[in-house]
Amino acid sequence: MQCKSGLVPLSAAIAFAFTGSAFAQETVIKIGHVSPMSGGQAHFGRDNTNGAILAIDDLNAKGITIGGKKVKFQLQAEDDAADPKQGTAVAQKLVDAKVNGVIGHLNSGTTIPASKIYAEAGIPQISPSATNPKYTQQGYKTTFRVVANDGQLGGSLGKYAVNTLKAKSIAVIDDRTAYGEGVATEFAKAVKAAGGKVASQQYTTDKATDFLAILTAIKAKKPDVVFFGGMDNVAGPMLRQMKQLGINAKMMGGDGICTAELARLAGDGMSDGQVICAEAGGVTGEQEKVMNAFVERYQKKFNQNVQLYAPYVYDATMTMAAAMQKADSADPAKYLPVLAKIKHEGVSGKIEFDAKGDLKDGALTLFTYKAGKKEKIAVVK
Repeated sequence: MQCKSGLVPLSAAIAFAFTGSAFAQETVIKIGHVSPMSGGQAHFGRDNTNGAILAIDDLNAKGITIGGKKVKFQLQAEDDAADPKQGTAVAQKLVDAKVNGVIGHLNSGTTIPASKIYAEAGIPQISPSATNPKYTQQGYKTTFRVVANDGQLGGSLGKYAVNTLKAKSIAVIDDRTAYGEGVATEFAKAVKAAGGKVASQQYTTDKATDFLAILTAIKAKKPDVVFFGGMDNVAGPMLRQMKQLGINAKMMGGDGICTAELARLAGDGMSDGQVICAEAGGVTGEQEKVMNAFVERYQKKFNQNVQLYAPYVYDATMTMAAAMQKADSADPAKYLPVLAKIKHEGVSGKIEFDAKGDLKDGALTLFTYKAGKKEKIAVVK
């Protein structure tokens, strides 16, 4: 705002002076967050974003000081629509915005290509949900995750199918995404290692709605178990079509199908105990009280239930902030080495990373569904 002489009016100058003084006392720390806020996985995306919002609110309520100045954490949430191209575009947007760190992405298929962009910019990235092992095997020092990977997830499910369910004929379907293919591959490897047999291998996409052709091919193999590597928005309709074709097999899957939403998506296509899934994370004993308290706070704030990953988004955000506090700096180059060696007690348990950035001693929780509600079977490591 200028007058004709080109000078700033006195009133505006005073306002600017006060504003500048206020900003001088407070440093803004930008935390980027990416998840699918549109498309078939939007319910996951909203859940993740809510977890980040809760963490940012809690951090700001603490009145944290870093580098001798009070800091304000600011969330920059972006939508990648679970699409790799959009994922890299928003990753570059966050880099250009000079964020201090990134929480995300949700899917392995967007997390992996985006990680290269963050790594080249030197920006630490913690994924709360990407489980494909390739994410942390690229040699980047900036990549971390707070959940178990597909090797642990698919491996545990594969052993369970053979050793506990005593399945003789097992069919495997994946949606060809980095996550779906990754967890299905690890499941099949574990089945074979346990002495089981994969009788049929089929493929679909993460947007498909008609599975009658592949399910008809599977039905001929008389499967005891159908493993699906993918997300709940595909698994639900698949369960309905399995019932339609008279396939009475159990469905198994990873954390992508292990949601509160699955029962609604499957409708009457899912019977009690039919689905067995594993969630990448798990708490037992006293830690259950901490997790339950988080879930109650989440429900009160957002008036909805936790879908799946919100607690891990919360933990990822708080872990990143803890590293900044310990380093006494939000400069990525300064707090990154501290983050790599951090030991943080989260709502999901102890968070500590190995040399690759994977979670040490990652736990898994096996679930089934009864009367449309998730029911815990066991926590395994």
